[in-house]
Amino acid sequence: MLETSARLLRLLSLLQARRDWTGAALAERLDVSERTVRRDVDRLRELGYPVNATRGTDGGYRLGAGAAMPPLLLDDDEAVAVAVGLRTAAGGGVAGIGETSMRALAKLEQVLPSRLRHRVNALQTYTEPVPADRLGPQADPRVLTVLAAACRDRERLRFDYRAHDGSATVRTVEPHRLVSWGRRWYLVAWDVDRQDWRTFRADRVEPRTPTGPRFPPRDPPEGGAAAHVARGVSAAAWRYRTRVLVHAPAEVVTERINPAVGVVEAVDAHTCVLDTGADSLHTIAVYLGMLDLDFQVTDPPELVEHMRDITARYARATGAPLA
Repeated sequence: MLETSARLLRLLSLLQARRDWTGAALAERLDVSERTVRRDVDRLRELGYPVNATRGTDGGYRLGAGAAMPPLLLDDDEAVAVAVGLRTAAGGGVAGIGETSMRALAKLEQVLPSRLRHRVNALQTYTEPVPADRLGPQADPRVLTVLAAACRDRERLRFDYRAHDGSATVRTVEPHRLVSWGRRWYLVAWDVDRQDWRTFRADRVEPRTPTGPRFPPRDPPEGGAAAHVARGVSAAAWRYRTRVLVHAPAEVVTERINPAVGVVEAVDAHTCVLDTGADSLHTIAVYLGMLDLDFQVTDPPELVEHMRDITARYARATGAPLA
């Protein structure tokens, strides 16, 4: 059984780790009685921690928001994860957050025990960040906050959107999720005017306030928001595209490819079409070879020719006669 002071710290850590706890669950985790839990909660309140309690069979405890942020209790892995996250954010795709992240990281490193400080410093020493001039456009944290709030509250959003060619349009959407892909942020939303799911780069969005009326939730895009972004981002960068007939059920092919590789469309119970692409013919050939399934390529002509060259090369490698 934990001593009182250690038990209080453990109780505070548990309350910070999860939103709601029943008295029985806390008692079990601390190996004490529920009566002891109630006394320890009272002690935390005396120390200024706003622990809220509800009565009844579904009652329990919740750490409320106080006038000042209480000290956070982190175990070793959590402390390292926070330090790594702050360092990553310092070189990430959100404008203006770098200096703030480094200030927070400096405070954290001052209180880290030496064994953890060595782990964090090793990561810093042997990690080379991408130069700032190669990060590309960064998202405005104010914009990300507005977009996230609209997703959370399910409120329609109007914003000015700047396309890749510099043209500007006003869009009205039902925001669904923010997705961080690579070093950029994307908003996945239902475009009200186009009646379809669309992906918007956050660094090209300028929200108009106030937000619009609330909207009922709708089914997410196929595969979820992250997969939708992956397909859109990949397709936009593809130099070559192809639709390949695969002699296997759609569910089999779907299990064997990453959502970023392409989209699978069922033809019948035994065949499907893989809509895929890449910036090189060789990459497409690798994707198709890794399926380990029979398939048929008819276009583009340069991909057909590339596949014939590969077939001839493999035949020569095994000594097999060419057809």
